Amino acid sequence: MPADRKPYRVLFVCMGNICRSPAAEIVFRKMVDEAGLNKRIEIDSAGTIGFHAGKGPDPRMAETLRRRGYPIAGRSRQFRVADLVDFDLILAADQENLSDLRRLDRDGSFRNKIQLLVDYCQDIEADHVPDPYYGGDAGFEHVADIVEDACGGLLERLSS
Repeated sequence: MPADRKPYRVLFVCMGNICRSPAAEIVFRKMVDEAGLNKRIEIDSAGTIGFHAGKGPDPRMAETLRRRGYPIAGRSRQFRVADLVDFDLILAADQENLSDLRRLDRDGSFRNKIQLLVDYCQDIEADHVPDPYYGGDAGFEHVADIVEDACGGLLERLSS
C-alpha cells in the first residue's frame, strides 16, 4: 500500500453488484478486519449497471457466504466515473466488466488501477469470476471459492 495515501481504497465491480462484487466486498472486509487493517484499507463494491441499485446481495449469494461465517451487509450501487479517481484499486469480476470500466477511463489515466480480481488468485486457476445468477447452488459455492482465494492473495499483496 502506498504510504502517502491513507486509507487505501479498493472497489470490487461486477455487472449488477448483487452476486460477485458484494461477495468480494464481504469476504475482503472480514479478512481486512481480522488482519487489523480496517483503518488502513477501505472496501466497497459497485455494478456496471444500475438495475439493482439499493438492493442487498442476492439471497443465494448471501446464504452461501453466511454458511461460511461472513456477516452480510451492503447495498448495490452503480459504478460512477468519479470512482476512477476515488479508488486506488478497482477489481473487475470478468473481461466484460473490465472492458466496461476501461471504456469509462477515456484517456487511459487510470488503466493501471483497473484489474481483474482473479489476477490475485493463489490456488485456483480462473480467468474470471463466473456469474452464478442463473445457475444453481454449486455456482454460488464456486464463486465463493474463487473470491476467497483472490481476496486472500489481494490481502497478502497489500500487506507486504
